[in-house]
Amino acid sequence: MSDERGNDTPKSWFNRLSNLLSTEPENREELLAIIHSAGKRGVLDAESQQIIESTLRVADMQVREIMVPRAQIMSIRDDSEPKDFLPILIESAHSRFPVLASDNSDEVVGILLAKDLLRLIGQKSDRFDLKDYLRPAFCVPESAHLDRLLREFKEKQTHMAIVVDEYGGIAGLVTLEDALEQIVGDIHDEHDDADEGSHWISEQADGTYVVQAITPITEFNDYFGSQFSHEDFETIGGIILSEFARMPQINEYIDLVHWRFTILAADLRMISVIRVQDLRKIT
Repeated sequence: MSDERGNDTPKSWFNRLSNLLSTEPENREELLAIIHSAGKRGVLDAESQQIIESTLRVADMQVREIMVPRAQIMSIRDDSEPKDFLPILIESAHSRFPVLASDNSDEVVGILLAKDLLRLIGQKSDRFDLKDYLRPAFCVPESAHLDRLLREFKEKQTHMAIVVDEYGGIAGLVTLEDALEQIVGDIHDEHDDADEGSHWISEQADGTYVVQAITPITEFNDYFGSQFSHEDFETIGGIILSEFARMPQINEYIDLVHWRFTILAADLRMISVIRVQDLRKIT
């Protein structure tokens, strides 16, 4: 009895693609055209086609195109005490934080992994030096291509890179997740805000809000129903800095109208993250 099932078993998309490429394409455009044709003919499903095409595009993309700009980075100063930075770690729910030199905001001392602070539990010593908890920082130029970045993430077994400009200053940061999303699409985890209405504002379980200082005033007003003027400043951080009339320290706060703004993250030059509370709800 002959077995004819081999003729009916569908080939994997990889095998079918290999057969399709029996004639070697001359350039990337021809390869993309073949892949697109394969998708239209059902040789590749839509998801496989999207992943292959995105992988090819990644080689042309530069880090500067996907990095988190410096103004949005949640960083910690190397002279900080746990009471200064633990609120930032808890409320942001991030797992990694760049640590900057207290006397030079362009010098990255290292990377703090939130999980490394578990060593503090049960520790009785009053001595604390943040530098004892840091991992080495990995830096890449903003002109680096994403395919190279992915290789370096794998080789160095790290998930975050500091992006530097041509003068050696901090331009931003990029994560492994940021790079992979260019291939497979958005990766959501349990900390991502389900409400995409504002990616600058995150409501917390205690009824307060963690707000990026670069949030446009119009966006802030729309979200909170407030009426801050945007004639002199474009961001809510600009208004807060103007009211302080100096660079505030972490955990300092100022009350404007019926809102309390507490500084959660800042460096020597700018505010980056604030906590917002509605004073009408504080008892």
